[in-house]
This record gives sequence, C-alpha cells and structure tokens, in this order.
Amino acid sequence: MSDTRWVPLESNPDGFNRWAFKAGLIKTRYEFGDVYGLDDELLNMIPQPVKAVILLFPLADDFKKKQDARYAEKLEKLGNGHIDPTVIWIKQTIGNACGTMAMLHALANSSVELEPNSAMAQFIDLCKSKTPLERAKLLEDTPLFKTIHAETATTGQTAPPKDLHVDLHFTCFVEAPDASVRTSASGESQRRLIELDGSRDGPMDHGPVNNFLKDVAKVVQEDFMGSSESLEFNLMYLGPAAASG
Repeated sequence: MSDTRWVPLESNPDGFNRWAFKAGLIKTRYEFGDVYGLDDELLNMIPQPVKAVILLFPLADDFKKKQDARYAEKLEKLGNGHIDPTVIWIKQTIGNACGTMAMLHALANSSVELEPNSAMAQFIDLCKSKTPLERAKLLEDTPLFKTIHAETATTGQTAPPKDLHVDLHFTCFVEAPDASVRTSASGESQRRLIELDGSRDGPMDHGPVNNFLKDVAKVVQEDFMGSSESLEFNLMYLGPAAASG
C-alpha cells in the first residue's frame, strides 16, 4: 500500500452511479441500487439480473481476525482451482480507494454495457493483459479515475472526514465461469461466486452459484455479519436501470 490516500466514498447508490456514468456505464441500461434487507421477500423485489453486489463493512481488528480464519478454512476446502483466469482482480495500492476498486471490479467482471471508447472500456481492455499490480499502477496513472473519485467523495450526503484513516471497507461480489468445469453434462455453464477485494491476496471463491443475489446474502450473513457486532454494513446491487424497463 502506498502512502497516497483518497477521501473515502459513501456507500450511496447516487454517488456510485455518478462515478459509473462518468466512467462509461450506459445509464439507461444498468445502475446501482440499495439492498434493503437480506430476507427473501426483500431480495425478490430487486430487479434482475443482478450483475454485481458491493458491500461496505467494518474493519475492526477482532472482526478481521475472525473473518481471516473463516476465509482460511474456506480456501483450504475450496482452493483456487475454480477461479476463471478471465476474472479481473486489481491489487489495491491506494489508501481509501476501496470504493473505486469495488466499482472497477463490478464493471470489469459483469459484462454490463459501456460506452464505446469510454475510460472504463479502455481500462478493462488494458487490464486483460496485465498482472494485478500492473493494473494497480494503471489505476494510479489514470488521472480520470482519481478525479471521478474525488468528485464523488465531495458530493455525498455527509461532509468528507478530516481523518483519512477509516475503519470501513468496500468489497465486491460477482459471478464467473467455473474454470475447472466450464460446461456441465447438460451443456450449461457452471458459475462460481467470487469476491474481489483489492486488499486481499487475490480473488476469493465462495462456491457454486445457485441464485447469485441470495448466495451473496448468505455469505454476507455468515462471513461478515456473523463475525461482527457492528451495524455498519451496507449493501448495493448493480442491476437493470429503471429506464431500461
């Protein structure tokens, strides 16, 4: 991690949409929205198909130790053999850039429609041939993303914090092909639930996808909320825009 720190982003769909539309997401097709609860009734109200989910969670030391232990057990059980090489994961080297990292991971791995030749479309193309650290350097050297992040951070509902050492963090969930079994006997593609957090050592495989949104909700309940007494959690989805219906 470099000494550079950005102003942290709010977990706010309006701000995330401003960021995404400036970067190249076609606003009439997809947008970010709030997930208001993890029970089936509330999840069923969210427009489909959901392309990615972004979670804001607390980074208290005791929570991180518990989660690291859970992830170590899961990694030992599942390994990394199912993670498809086409998944774009970027190492986070800029402090407080986790909101931008989550959006980059969401847009780069969800096949959403982007404006041709937009900053986001060009960034994704360049990332495909680079390592996670080279992708991080590319982010550092792309002034537009820093500018968009700064503009988004200063137009939130609350004033930006004066202390840039924060204890909240964003992570992103997407679904990706199963690298070990790309096609089932029935000819249908097998999918995996993948978490993309630039502060970790790589993508995290959470197992096969049955219902993407509900599978994410289960991981959030078990691996995040189950390891913390904090109420500082917030969840957003990337899905069809209201204008597309």
